[in-house]
Amino acid sequence: MPLWIVVTLFAAFCQNLRSALQKHLKGRLGTTGATFVRFGYGFPFALAYVGVLHWGFGMALPVPGADFAVAAVLGGLAQIGATFLLVHLFSFRNFAVGTAYSKTEPVQAALFGVLILGEHVDLSAAIAIAVGVAGVILISMARVPMTAKAILASLTGKPALIGLASAALFGASAAFYRAASLALEGPGYLMQAAYALAVVTAFQSVVMIVWMALREPDQLKASCVHWRQAVWVGLVGVAGSAGWFTAMTLQQVAYVRALAQVELVFTLAFSWFVFRERVNGRELAGCVLIVAAILGLLWGRMG
Repeated sequence: MPLWIVVTLFAAFCQNLRSALQKHLKGRLGTTGATFVRFGYGFPFALAYVGVLHWGFGMALPVPGADFAVAAVLGGLAQIGATFLLVHLFSFRNFAVGTAYSKTEPVQAALFGVLILGEHVDLSAAIAIAVGVAGVILISMARVPMTAKAILASLTGKPALIGLASAALFGASAAFYRAASLALEGPGYLMQAAYALAVVTAFQSVVMIVWMALREPDQLKASCVHWRQAVWVGLVGVAGSAGWFTAMTLQQVAYVRALAQVELVFTLAFSWFVFRERVNGRELAGCVLIVAAILGLLWGRMG
């Protein structure tokens, strides 16, 4: 099995766990604080990862250029905005609708891959991505009344617009991160991904610390007070991000983000087996679509 597939599955599992921890922390912090802990508490772990690869395994540090810097900054800003919007969705009573639209990221990532990197996906992969997105949206709206009025409201409501904007920014950040990692050239995919991750996370941490110090000092203080919970978000978040950066260094963002939809299957399985929560028909149908899409995608990429 190609390495990018294994790494993506690992990253999706970590992201699922991080989201659960982050959502729990949202009850103690505001949107900005819950967004910040992913980066601020993750940076030390990202730096340690680079150190292990460099001093522990003898991998040379890359020499970044202007192309790397521009892509890293744009990707970092896009991810901050995307994370902020996604966390903000938790504040809405009908956030499930917005979350459904935020799951259109694989489609938008494919578009940004074309625009930023000049990458293209074949027809079979495009169909698989579309089927997977349909499955994710079906699961996300499984407990929302599927009436004509509800569907119309979901198309024009604020949560839908926020979800779409979040997906667009996540898609853009993925493309920029791949561009940044590939711009380093030479040290090998592990160090390229780790170095890009450390630089981006450091930049994001500084940006958010400055912002909170000037605009929301109470959130900066609260993120320090709850450091025991926040450090786990940072650790799991960086583990997942290391997986994403590595996978996107090895493979096009469209394929990586499409496979990442397996995260929702992990979520449902966890709810079913651990919490004994019931899974309804739409959720099962959505899982079937996601699994079918992933199998179709992998069938064409295993070679």
